[in-house]
Amino acid sequence: MGIFDKIKKALGIESANSSPKPTEAAKGKGEIQESQKIVDEFDEILNQALAQAKGSKAYIYDAKATEWDVYQNLVKNWDDKKRIAFIVDCCKKIHAFAIQERKYVYDHPEQHLKELRLIFIKQLLKTKLMMDDDDVVLLVKTFRESKYHLHSGINHWPINQLVNQVASQRKGNPISESLRNTMEQLITDIKAVNSYYDEKERIKLAEKIDALLFPDSEGIPSVKPTKFLGDDEFATFANQKITELTPAERNHWYPMITLAQTASGSKPSTKYLEASKTLFKALGPDKFKITLIEWLQFVIRFKEKITQHTQIYQGREYHSTSYEFITSVNLEALKGFVWMCANFHDTQTLHTVAQLAERCYRKIPSKGPAAASLGNACLFVLYKSKGLEGISHLSRLKLRIKQASTQALIEKYLTDAAKSAGISVAEIEDLAVDDFGFKNGKRRWEFDGFVFELEIISPGKLKQQWYKPDGTLQKSEPTAVKTNHLAKLKKMKLVVKQVEQASTAQRDRIDRMLRSDRKLKSSYFQQYYLQHGFMSFLTKKLIWNFHNREEIVAAIWFEDGWVNAKGQTIHIDENAEVSLWHPALSSVAEIKIWREFLIEHQILQPLKQGFREVYLLTEAEINTRTYSNRMAAHVLKQHQFNSLAKGRGWKYALLGAYDDGREGELATLALPEFGLRVEYWVTGVNADDAFNDTGIWNYIATDQVRFVSTTTEQPVELIAVPPIPFSEAMRDVDLFVGVASVGNDPTWQDSGGIPAYRDYWQTYSFGDLNEVAKMRKEILAGLIPRLKVKNVAQIVGNFLVVKGKLRTYKIHIGSTNILMEPNDQYLCIVPDRSAKTGTENIFLPFEGDSGLSVVLSKAFLLAEDDKITDGSITSQINRK
Repeated sequence: MGIFDKIKKALGIESANSSPKPTEAAKGKGEIQESQKIVDEFDEILNQALAQAKGSKAYIYDAKATEWDVYQNLVKNWDDKKRIAFIVDCCKKIHAFAIQERKYVYDHPEQHLKELRLIFIKQLLKTKLMMDDDDVVLLVKTFRESKYHLHSGINHWPINQLVNQVASQRKGNPISESLRNTMEQLITDIKAVNSYYDEKERIKLAEKIDALLFPDSEGIPSVKPTKFLGDDEFATFANQKITELTPAERNHWYPMITLAQTASGSKPSTKYLEASKTLFKALGPDKFKITLIEWLQFVIRFKEKITQHTQIYQGREYHSTSYEFITSVNLEALKGFVWMCANFHDTQTLHTVAQLAERCYRKIPSKGPAAASLGNACLFVLYKSKGLEGISHLSRLKLRIKQASTQALIEKYLTDAAKSAGISVAEIEDLAVDDFGFKNGKRRWEFDGFVFELEIISPGKLKQQWYKPDGTLQKSEPTAVKTNHLAKLKKMKLVVKQVEQASTAQRDRIDRMLRSDRKLKSSYFQQYYLQHGFMSFLTKKLIWNFHNREEIVAAIWFEDGWVNAKGQTIHIDENAEVSLWHPALSSVAEIKIWREFLIEHQILQPLKQGFREVYLLTEAEINTRTYSNRMAAHVLKQHQFNSLAKGRGWKYALLGAYDDGREGELATLALPEFGLRVEYWVTGVNADDAFNDTGIWNYIATDQVRFVSTTTEQPVELIAVPPIPFSEAMRDVDLFVGVASVGNDPTWQDSGGIPAYRDYWQTYSFGDLNEVAKMRKEILAGLIPRLKVKNVAQIVGNFLVVKGKLRTYKIHIGSTNILMEPNDQYLCIVPDRSAKTGTENIFLPFEGDSGLSVVLSKAFLLAEDDKITDGSITSQINRK
């Protein structure tokens, strides 16, 4: 009898293929003694390991078997059979200890031995361990029948390591019926484990075992039908698409899916990319991209499933909501396929990958980004793409995605790309802007006489028009074009989508330039801004400073040439440096002339420049020296504030109603061009349990604004802060207050607003105007005489007063809230964001002030108050 058989007999284990025999016949006295001697040796090994582990580690479970002399000198040198027997012995003794149901005591000697036995088991299954079928059956049986603790299951044992050993030794070889039955039972056990956190690992492990069992009955391996594993709608969609392919195409996709399911880590290896290239080349790159893009578009369009749950506990009913996106195992496989896209550099693929990135970072309530790891894979592919199209997408996503960690990753990729090119990040973003085939903001496509014209009207707003072969207008997309030029039509529609996105992104990027005071060489400015087919629609409507030696001339492009604020033609020195004109560095008289010029010639600027609010240092701020209280003591809706701040490039972490050691928080803005960091201090409003279901405060109270030197990390005296960064930072903060203040919400005081802050709501709603509202007032002063309400509307103090047929109304120019005369009764009107306001055809010299549109729309409505039919409004008007 071999040593392994003797040990098994001592442990009471029968061989997988043996028949039961009478105990008396099987056990001789000498065999029992010899077997017991080996079992005692196992116990002595554990005791020696315990002594070494306690002498070197604070906690036993931190120990490593490879650090013990007893492992290196003894256990490591045993033959495979003895090591397998040791694993079985360890499992059985762990099980015996677990089922005693004793109270957990860490310092109990048996508890320590239990931990060490598991460490030995894991270590031995990491090393090469040659096993025949009986050995594998025995180990699986032992794991299945043993418990690590009383309520544990098979998932607490190192099954994955055991399966890896079996897979490497049995790859492509036939296996016995007993092993097949055992592994099939193991798959059933793994799938039955009810553990949310192990879902991905369990699914992949079951698939690994299934792959081991795949070779047919004759033992001849073939292409295993591998599909997406997770139980979600994407798997249903993609697996159905695979089923619809030809058998030959399916056999190409199966190994690609298998490879994609191995994707792990943050970046693909060179080996992975080369392996994927070999696989999709065999299928055909075009066929591969068609199917893959269809899958990715499904994910882009997919809306997470929302499930309502109701539970009853101690007689009370509790409701909760869960959100399900795509299972983690399928997200990992998708990550593998996105990595494969690093081999492609065409417009369609990069555009799809960029769209997918944006979808992945979209937040799911209570969970955060839908699929951050998949989004990170998209960013990697865009960074690695040849040329600058991927960089252009990264530049746009930097402005779209709000998560601080994601913005940091995008910045890193942009910085690395710029460094490789030997230029700055700003320059590589300039170079990456595609002209999309545009000339002066327009482009035409011809289709057998039919013409499609695309024109950029303003950021995000495009004019699209079809023309018949005779030059007359065509109302809809011609049927002949859809029939005969489908591929070209799809490419054209892709350009339309890209231009719509890029026009907004480039507007926002130039707006950030106003914060940096960046200077460009004249030739560079001409190439990448003024004469650029796409960018010119932005740059020709902006005011630029031309630095000619010691003179600075401000000019705008008008009627094919540069003119100053008085409309006089200006000659620009070809060696001049160019920067964006900023009103913070201009006199009041110059600003006024420019504003008159813009209105007179009805120049709609793509961003607020000529009418940009200016924030100059006040006496109070000079006295406080290192901080400003100008934007303090406001109550803001925290989630709205968070969204606004991140949209303007600030960093902020939501404050919650839990003890994380923070009494307050900072919203910070980096101004690296000036070596400064802006800090806006806020605290959570802890009143009336004003927090949401996830423990986040609904409201925050604002405090001081500071400018900190990034060199010394000390506050800078405000008088030493340059005008542009000071004005821009304060403008941002004023925007946050002006939009997120509870004073702007007409329903706040009646919809759960905090009673302690009702006075603030009243004061803000009808009090002094901030700089944004002051600018709004200035615009209204010029607009009202040209509007149909000119005879019934006038500006009085901080209000636009409108005399209706039934009552007179005072619309606060800042908050847009309304008081009715004669008793200043409050009138609540909630704007319908989807309805037309009647202000669409009114010329405004800039975009972006939704409050101005609200004031005007309310004025138009109330001027004809006798025609209002909305009962919620008329009941208030008629109440005396």
